[in-house]
Amino acid sequence: MKVVGLVSGGKDSCFAMMKCLQYGHEVVALANLLPANDSVDELDSYMYQTVGHQIVVSYANCMGLPLFRRKIQGCTRHHDLSYNKTTGDEVEDMFILLKEVRKQIPSITAVSSGAIASDYQRLRVENVCSRLGLISLAYLWKLDQSLLLQQMIDSGIVAITVKVAAIGLDPSKHLGKEMSHLWPHLLKLNELYGSNICGEGGEYETLTLDCPLFTYARIVLDEYQLVLHDSNSIAPVGILHPLAFHCEDKLQSASVSDINKTSGPSLENRGTVIEVQTESLVIVEGKSQPSDVALDLAPLENRKLYVSKTKKENTFSISCWLQDSAEISVDVQEDLKIILLKIESQLYEVGFSWENVVYIHLYISDMNMFAIANKTYVNFITQEKCRFGVPSRSTIELPLLQAGLGNAYVEVLVANDQSKKVLHVQSISSWAPSCIGPYSQATLHKEILHMAGQLGLDPPTMSLCDGGPVFELEQALINSEAVANNFNCSISTSAILFVIYCSKSTSTWDRISMQEKHKEILNQVKPPNLKHNRLSGVLNPVFLYVLVPDLPKRAFVEVKPVLFVEDDTDTEEIANDHATSDLKSEVYQFDSCFQPEKWHDECLQKCVVLGRICVVILSITTEIADKICSSAHKSANGNDNLIITDEYRIEKVANFCLYRLDKVLSQNYFSWDDVMNLRIYFPASSNISHETLSLFIQSNFDDFGKKTDRVKACEEPIFNIVPVIGAGSSGVSMDNIITFELFARKS
Repeated sequence: MKVVGLVSGGKDSCFAMMKCLQYGHEVVALANLLPANDSVDELDSYMYQTVGHQIVVSYANCMGLPLFRRKIQGCTRHHDLSYNKTTGDEVEDMFILLKEVRKQIPSITAVSSGAIASDYQRLRVENVCSRLGLISLAYLWKLDQSLLLQQMIDSGIVAITVKVAAIGLDPSKHLGKEMSHLWPHLLKLNELYGSNICGEGGEYETLTLDCPLFTYARIVLDEYQLVLHDSNSIAPVGILHPLAFHCEDKLQSASVSDINKTSGPSLENRGTVIEVQTESLVIVEGKSQPSDVALDLAPLENRKLYVSKTKKENTFSISCWLQDSAEISVDVQEDLKIILLKIESQLYEVGFSWENVVYIHLYISDMNMFAIANKTYVNFITQEKCRFGVPSRSTIELPLLQAGLGNAYVEVLVANDQSKKVLHVQSISSWAPSCIGPYSQATLHKEILHMAGQLGLDPPTMSLCDGGPVFELEQALINSEAVANNFNCSISTSAILFVIYCSKSTSTWDRISMQEKHKEILNQVKPPNLKHNRLSGVLNPVFLYVLVPDLPKRAFVEVKPVLFVEDDTDTEEIANDHATSDLKSEVYQFDSCFQPEKWHDECLQKCVVLGRICVVILSITTEIADKICSSAHKSANGNDNLIITDEYRIEKVANFCLYRLDKVLSQNYFSWDDVMNLRIYFPASSNISHETLSLFIQSNFDDFGKKTDRVKACEEPIFNIVPVIGAGSSGVSMDNIITFELFARKS
């Protein structure tokens, strides 16, 4: 990609551009924002470093690139962490500047910035990039600061301090010093006071005088003045004001910037400085745009739409699909639009909107249509509509048409409050795969971290890693760990559930190897103090392997982790009405219907967290189904010679699963009203149709409701049935005839 580098004069923005070249991009222009008053060294800005701005003009000559500059007209008006375009805000100056760069050099597709740890700055750069159709590159994001500073120094960056404002930094001693000399002192301050080694907390600012990017010249600071802004005895603040400087020519030699010499701006523009003149910030704001999609339910009238909805009041799931044959179904775009309209109407009926959605499962019939599906998706779910953050998402190809469904199938998890915390990093970095678009890496709601489906993508290149399924799984788990760390947890200790989607391109041997690698990686990323001492706080997650036709980017594997992140501030205890009951003496509906057998537990995985969360995977193989049917025959009439039809088998299996799930809920003091979602996977190649299976399971729920008050009668099913190629509790056997995934949480 051709890149414009945002430069402040500091070490970070220069090293970020060096990283761009390392990953094969081409820096073709520079962009800088400076104070409207040239005599002012520093602005009261949360966004921009301006100390040393007098020297930044020389970067055009040093790098042989055009430098676009704009004087800052705005100030900080939008104070929230996330940013929406705001009249008169200083962020709009960046928008105007980059808009002009893009106008003059249309080939530019990305913007480089030196963001390391500031979400405030990163989100604003991403906002501007999104509005201009550019990609944000932040290759320093989340890197270890001690290693990062050492890399900068080792790479040949010569930078001096031009501002100090922290305990342990003295303006008279430390201003004007090179980072190579200050590095040991900065490490010591980090140990003593927790100071940011790279100055991310405002401890200091730097000015780059030379680096490998400076092919043509280096900057020599001839004269400067030390200005004391605050004589505070604990953390005095001082800046270095340049008085005189010059550029010293270099012998042109092969360097990392050679890549810039083959293309990019015309030769006459190289080394020039373009002043981007004042443009009214009011114009930037513009008028708010109407919704791209009106709530028009007319297209729904002629289609056979089905909806399922769980009954939990504060967090529930809604699923919608088309019960159409391939002949009736038009295409992914039309089908998805109809389904999203239906879900939108369902949300409106209960006073909600897309901003209440926590997670979205997007299932499509053909991954070749992913771009078209995504275009339709973004007409409904946008950052503007989701004020508290766009939901996380998993996108999978399913054999929908084979199961007699339409081209799209959507499931949404909805919350009735706005307490969710969303991590949405759109910048490409070395940290974890970016989410460029209206979905986020993870959403934390009510102690449950719902992570987007993770592919085995190399974060800085956003390409699938080489080596096949096992290597992709390893990278996907590494990416998952990076996201989890952002919420101060780990997939090795906090995971409740792992759903591992495997492409049909994976072999049985691949899946066996992936299962072994999964355990190995979880042990590797386990915190050091837990590697040899297994503490009670470490969870035992459940695993579900799902075989599907295809995945985004033709990946072999996609991992969807769900984690528990305990809220230490929530001291409220969940009441346990049965705390004094004797579990052994209690008779469950399941026990009264099925004679105890060892295999009743062998087909089940569960994870119960602090009595608040209950996750169950119930896997029914052909062998277990035979046992269920055999047991049902003997219990009913003792006729072992009765012919078992497919309908009879699935009816008895559904009956067994419902009662078995109810027993798990009962034993752990959960009710069906606590269920957030109940997902049922079945092979599309089954002789039982999706519609027939749904009727069988609903009939069992109705019968169960007549025998007990634990399930209330309802118009819509509380489960959704997902057609797949196969599913199972391990990568070895994925030929279950049916698999139940239940997730419950107490309010």
